[in-house]
Amino acid sequence: MFLTKNKLDRNINLNSFGAKLTITMQRLFLIALFSFGFLFNSFSQNIPSPDEFLGYPIGTQFSRHHQVVDYFKAVANALPENVKIEKYGETYERRPLHLAYISSKENISNLNTIRENNLKNAGLLNGEANNPDVAIVWLSYNVHGNEASSTEAAMLTLHKLLTKKQDWLKNTIVIIDPCVNPDGRDRYVNWYNETASQPYDIDQQASEHNEPWPGGRPNHYLFDLNRDWAWATQVESETRLKVYNKWMPHIHVDFHEQGINEPYYFAPAAEPFHEIISDFQRDFQTEIGKNHAKYFDKEGWLFFTRERFDLFYPSYGDTYPTYMGAIGMTYEQGGHGRAGLGILNDEGHVLTLVERLTHHTTTGLSTVEIASKNAARLNTEFAKFFDNSDLKYKSYVLGGNPDNIGSLTNLLQKHDIDFEKLSTNKVSGYNYKTGKQGSLNFDNAIVIHSNQPKGKMVKVLFEPNAKLTDSLTYDITAWSMPYAYGLDAIASTTKVPSSQTSESKSYRALTDAYGYVSDWNSMKDAKFLAELLKSNFRVRFTEKPFKSNGETFERGALIITKGDNKGMANMLSTLNSIAKKYDKSLATINSGFSQTTPDIGSPDIKLINKQKIAMLSGDGTSSLSYGALWHFFEQQLQYPVTSINTDNLSRTNLDKYNILIMPSGYYSRVLNEATMNALKDWVRSGGKVIAVDAALRSFANKEGFALKYKDNESDDAQENLTPYADRERAYTNNLITGAIFKSKVDTTHPMAFGYDKDYFTLKLGSSAYSILDRGYNVSYVEDVKVYSGFAGKNTLNMLEKTLVFGEERMGSGSFIYMVDNPLFRSFWENGKLFLVNSIFFVNNNAFEL
Repeated sequence: MFLTKNKLDRNINLNSFGAKLTITMQRLFLIALFSFGFLFNSFSQNIPSPDEFLGYPIGTQFSRHHQVVDYFKAVANALPENVKIEKYGETYERRPLHLAYISSKENISNLNTIRENNLKNAGLLNGEANNPDVAIVWLSYNVHGNEASSTEAAMLTLHKLLTKKQDWLKNTIVIIDPCVNPDGRDRYVNWYNETASQPYDIDQQASEHNEPWPGGRPNHYLFDLNRDWAWATQVESETRLKVYNKWMPHIHVDFHEQGINEPYYFAPAAEPFHEIISDFQRDFQTEIGKNHAKYFDKEGWLFFTRERFDLFYPSYGDTYPTYMGAIGMTYEQGGHGRAGLGILNDEGHVLTLVERLTHHTTTGLSTVEIASKNAARLNTEFAKFFDNSDLKYKSYVLGGNPDNIGSLTNLLQKHDIDFEKLSTNKVSGYNYKTGKQGSLNFDNAIVIHSNQPKGKMVKVLFEPNAKLTDSLTYDITAWSMPYAYGLDAIASTTKVPSSQTSESKSYRALTDAYGYVSDWNSMKDAKFLAELLKSNFRVRFTEKPFKSNGETFERGALIITKGDNKGMANMLSTLNSIAKKYDKSLATINSGFSQTTPDIGSPDIKLINKQKIAMLSGDGTSSLSYGALWHFFEQQLQYPVTSINTDNLSRTNLDKYNILIMPSGYYSRVLNEATMNALKDWVRSGGKVIAVDAALRSFANKEGFALKYKDNESDDAQENLTPYADRERAYTNNLITGAIFKSKVDTTHPMAFGYDKDYFTLKLGSSAYSILDRGYNVSYVEDVKVYSGFAGKNTLNMLEKTLVFGEERMGSGSFIYMVDNPLFRSFWENGKLFLVNSIFFVNNNAFEL
């Protein structure tokens, strides 16, 4: 495309001095232009392609995580002026988490300035933005480990951006997270590489297309990281949020895979959309989708839009960014963990890894293209999103258990959401516990205002009941934080007076005394107990309220006496150390003679066993339920648990354990007649079984058990008359898609120590169990009012007088039933103490090993 000297000379008067000068200037320009092209081509030639670096054509093998990281680093070393690599964390299995920043030389050299300008543009950082006309696009790959084509696509996308699409980078910063879930990816890739035939077998029944439990989808603790953005319970999510909120991109894409027979899915999303999503966010998704369609149509590739994948539940990789102002999108390629390197799908098409990664590469590049073409508009509309003047509720006031408030504020800090201390006592507005307008008096409360930059995310997390435009949703429909954290709350339509918070400590050094008492009503108390037991303290709890030294102590209060622990060296200093670690303020008692009974030596004040806990894992067990429990014991309660594979249960000596936890799952294969009889004999001897969610099916309606299903009285005949096209929507009448109900609580039962008379439970499905006709109905649904979320009309009557938590005695032991899973995704903070109580308090006469 360069002009030649001869062509140039034809248009120049050689007798003119000015013309001679013009020749000289143009020649210098041509030389410079040629040199730049030569240099850029040299740089491009120095960038290794994925094929060259990996030693095999990309898509013909699955690359291990370390190879992907090494490739990104090699590209950054080859072109440091255009690529910057940042390590932002490590997984539980110590694999590194990296981001790559890709842009022009000028943008990379001004990376922090551009970042700060973006935050200033949104009002997230003080100061005036200076020409914020650079688009910021964040591409996240492989959040589900066995949806492995996307990480391969990340490498190819990086290479194409730098070698073929450089013009887009002049006004665009592309942030690539090549693998959000390295532990899950390597679990899948290592399994596949050691299992697959060579050449690969396309038969769907081949072992390489059928992963063993738990599969590569989740992370180390078997959490679904694509449901963890808002709750940030996992280290991958928590560390990612720190850097995400420092950038706040304009576009975020989460790359996924779906079933092997599904065409490609891209935006725009399906209804329901949350009402805070702006018109621009809706419309721009469509623009992006049409740009993708242009490329897919050219190649004859099938795709679909506006179906299945909605924008409602706030903890996805598309909704969380959307509620933070971005154009958040999910892209879904057919394949998933079944596809391997190639599989024959039901339509007779051989779906290959090469094809899958090519599709993902195409949509990734198309996204960057449309962002580059609309950089200025993206910045303008991004700034508009953070105007929160029209939000209905101006303040959310939350009071109650200080430890639960502390847990909530820890979550808010992860999202850089501001909160303050309430400056008044009485507040009026929507009362969460009554579900109607009213007033509450608060002694100690926090306020979260919605007129802060992240006010729309505040609305999403705290609003009483999110507006639902379509009952056909992809996930749960209720998550309101006051219910999840068990707090008194008012949503006010006027701004409530508040002031800056100040950190305060509860711990006070203990001096010599007869004994010490700790209250019991939060997970902080549970962690304190676990640490005491691991440190070999002998700890008691009270089953009845008592008064000593002028203080009244409620059921569940922990009692540590000097007499119980007289054999422990440095007892007081060790107790002080543990109390300080958990910021616990313990009351002192000077005598075992209480002001009101029971006395400390009463049979109603029981010694807590140092429980030995076993938990089922493996085939039949829900990996998500098991993972939540595993994470709970190791990372939250920090108390030992032994995992027993279901295949080994019949050979396991349960006499080594006090407790067997059955995560949600289907155990009909495992609990045959002989194993069930052995389990019941173990319980009769003093063992405790804690069954969660679907695990209750192993005992419901079985001989010898009080647990019974509640019959569904829906009119099947009428439903069968529903037209085919309407069946899916009509079936939602029988569904509960994550809705919140109020349950009654027997606060005198040890399973409920630390709770109020009402507990708001998150119901994940319509399975219902009748009130136990023998045993203890610790928590049950009486009022079938839906406080938040969607419940089909046919489910409501069925839920009346149904069990939430219960205990059935059998001999000296117990079966403990947890109909609703209090550890679901580990965000329902207020339910966790029910499990701890079940372990340490319920039927405490059970044997000690």
